Amino acid sequence: MRTLENALRRYGFYRIAGVDEVGRGCLAGPVVAAAVILDPDRYIAGVCDSKMITAAGRERLYGVITRKALAWSVASAPPAEIDEINIHRASLEAMRRAVLTLAPLPDLVLVDAFRIPDLLIAQRGVLHGDRRCTAIAAASIVAKVTRDREMLEHHAADPRYGYDRHKGYATADHLAAVARHGYSPLHRRSFRPPSLFDTIGEY
Repeated sequence: MRTLENALRRYGFYRIAGVDEVGRGCLAGPVVAAAVILDPDRYIAGVCDSKMITAAGRERLYGVITRKALAWSVASAPPAEIDEINIHRASLEAMRRAVLTLAPLPDLVLVDAFRIPDLLIAQRGVLHGDRRCTAIAAASIVAKVTRDREMLEHHAADPRYGYDRHKGYATADHLAAVARHGYSPLHRRSFRPPSLFDTIGEY
């Protein structure tokens, strides 16, 4: 997975940031982005797409990545912003914020699938980047762990919706909880899957 980064370093790029986001397809909660600049001299074993790692494995790697990386940062867009500008733009904005809060700033940004608008740093979108690029995979892990921790905090504050189980995704038990309790301030009003209409009708 380090082949792409190594090839780019031969062109003079040293601080290469990988960027990814999580929570794009959720019914509740923020979309969270992470940016990570790995140290090429400090190899981290086991880094791959966060979806292919257990929760315990992600937690372990989160600690290693944040300890060994040259720089890392996270940023998010809350449900109200997602509703205002749509999930795609909110995801891009969260990624832009994550990149711009890196210290030091990167020479080059590698983004999973997309290019980030209004980013005055060299960048490249990498299709299936979390499987092809170590820095993007590392960012996916940091973003996933950060968001999961936040959703556990929301569960502790309001356990009615079961965020500890589904982290805000539109699972059957989450939809059933919404049918019973209605939408909370954490829910995205602009994202209502057809199955939700079938369950509770129009809000």
